[in-house]
Amino acid sequence: MEKKIQLFVIHGGMTFKSKKDYLHYLKNRKISIEKKISWRDEFLKNNLGQNFEIIKPRMPLQDNAKYEEWKIHFERHFTQLKNNLLLIGSSLGGIFLAKYLSENKFPKKILSTYLIGTAFDGSGRKYIAGGFKLKSDLSLLEKNSKNLYLMFSKDDDVVPVSHAEKFRKKLKNTNIIIYKNKNGHFKISEFPEIVKMIKADVKKK
Repeated sequence: MEKKIQLFVIHGGMTFKSKKDYLHYLKNRKISIEKKISWRDEFLKNNLGQNFEIIKPRMPLQDNAKYEEWKIHFERHFTQLKNNLLLIGSSLGGIFLAKYLSENKFPKKILSTYLIGTAFDGSGRKYIAGGFKLKSDLSLLEKNSKNLYLMFSKDDDVVPVSHAEKFRKKLKNTNIIIYKNKNGHFKISEFPEIVKMIKADVKKK
């Protein structure tokens, strides 16, 4: 029986510099009872097929995230991960992976890492606190992953597309992809482009 390819997906989240700011956010954020449909859910599962094992951990305190807590939870999964796995980080999940993989040697072989709507710094609407700030040297990020992709959208109202150039100055061998429209901060129910990339990377490994 062929081993399944592991795809580890880390969701987004929010960070705040103080409890006061966090409480203000809770009191003023828009509330909706409509079910949110994301490309990370059924679409990914249905379009990748049976050869993939999709791992989607719920990271600690998503709405008031702290890097150190996410790091502990992430590392707890390492004993269950196999070589040639794939990593996806969406929004804050992308910042987390960029920081972790630029500061730590990953214990398994990573085939590909996909960072989606990932902020380089706190400019724009994505405020970075909670220890998620990136260090200046990102070279280990490329060394940790055979293939590295960063994806941005021109209509993203949270992470400006200008962040792509900031990453480009730090990373020499990275695939930076800019889409014209991904409904703002990748609020999409389908993402066929990433499925195509994943299948292509797995095929040529």
